[in-house]
Amino acid sequence: MFEKHEMTVREAGKRGGDAVKARYGSGFYSKIGRKGGNAVAEQRGHEFYSAIGKKGGEAVSRLHGSEFFSAIGKKGGEAVKAKHGPDYYSRIGKKGGAAGGRVRAERAA
Repeated sequence: MFEKHEMTVREAGKRGGDAVKARYGSGFYSKIGRKGGNAVAEQRGHEFYSAIGKKGGEAVSRLHGSEFFSAIGKKGGEAVKAKHGPDYYSRIGKKGGAAGGRVRAERAA
């Protein structure tokens, strides 16, 4: 009826991942990811994440061109506008402007 075949690494990984998800829930992955990220940050420092982020951004820029960032930024901005409404940026700008003004005043003093 069923033919036996060797499982690929991909199939085995999916089966294992599905079993873990069924046992612990999907939030488990977020929890262990956060725990691992905090451990790396503690061990290597904030600069490590800055360096790998910069390398990643440079690789994306080489692959897609600098215009890509403008396009994805515009797409993201439109998604945020659709989700939160057209006055969203105005509202958060006022919140940030109030905080920024306080910081600038403290620096000037």
